[in-house]
Amino acid sequence: MGNEKFRIKNTEYSPKKALIIAELGTSHGTDLTKARELIAAAAEAGADCVKFQIVYANEILHPNTGEVALPGGNIRLYDRFKELETDPSFYAQMKEEVEKRGLLFLCTPFGLQSARELKRLDPFFIKIASPELNHTPLLKEIASYGLPVLLSTGVSKLGDIEEAVEILRGGKNKANLCLLHCVTSYPAPETDYNLRVLQSLSSVFGLPVGVSDHSMDPEMVPVLAVSMGASVIEKHFCLSRDDPGLDDPIALPPEGFKAMVKAVREASALGPQKTLEAKSETWGGEKVQAILGDGIKRLAPSENANYTRTNRSIHALRDIEEGEIITESMISILRTEKILRPGLPPSWEGYVIGNKARAFIPAGEGIRFDDI
Repeated sequence: MGNEKFRIKNTEYSPKKALIIAELGTSHGTDLTKARELIAAAAEAGADCVKFQIVYANEILHPNTGEVALPGGNIRLYDRFKELETDPSFYAQMKEEVEKRGLLFLCTPFGLQSARELKRLDPFFIKIASPELNHTPLLKEIASYGLPVLLSTGVSKLGDIEEAVEILRGGKNKANLCLLHCVTSYPAPETDYNLRVLQSLSSVFGLPVGVSDHSMDPEMVPVLAVSMGASVIEKHFCLSRDDPGLDDPIALPPEGFKAMVKAVREASALGPQKTLEAKSETWGGEKVQAILGDGIKRLAPSENANYTRTNRSIHALRDIEEGEIITESMISILRTEKILRPGLPPSWEGYVIGNKARAFIPAGEGIRFDDI
């Protein structure tokens, strides 16, 4: 195992004292009253930290993305993200509310604008979501801040993680980085989690690890993750699974989150071996071993189809005519999803800019090597 401790402010988090994050995401719907209710409920349920997302639709998707399958059904996700855009003062108020309750404020940006707005809030640390693990300009921007970083590693291969870690370590913050093992599927089957990967990632990179859990069960993945060395546990949080938030159907309501916190703390006190023995009796040894997996980092079965589509690639913002020289204003680094085609990785942005389009590239489509 590598370094197990992840430090925020003056507190060290480890498998013996895991940082437990209530991911509110956008479940507040930009409503201040509901956001405050969520924060209060998360605090009451035992969360150490409350996390938000700063959303600007054009940093994430192209308007031509169409419908995206989510836990609540198929929706036009670009349009929904537009509805969730709000003034940065909203997040300043949320930070104040969270810290007033003695909790840590955490937020995920999805592009340079949201990252810079977040930086102005003076956060103690930043979370990078799995689809942005290959967003090279965003990683470089965040690396320049010198803040501790939580990096989710869903829908990625070991080489992808290696490239992201290299960028983040090349910034002002060379060590305070924690890798969150994740399965980018909503919901994710518990048996897809392959939690021995936590030990593999810690050993390979010498970094503390944690888990971002999208499974439905309140306890299985978090408890077994702590037994495999997780210093951070993140779960989506809601007031009710019937609420209209994008992730509410797979999130934990207060009673489920409270049970999860209790189970994680008990597992930390009991220790890995005794926890595994106890949970093998409760859940069955076969189930426990299926969740623990073999420790080889690979795409989980439920996220295979998402690779290159949930990740970022270079897309045309507008129609690009044959023979046009591609400029920075014509492209963006976006998620592809299912309808459009993926383009070149974000690290190729410098190659694409200044080159000439060999053929017509429709707005929204990914720009491929044979297009330029």
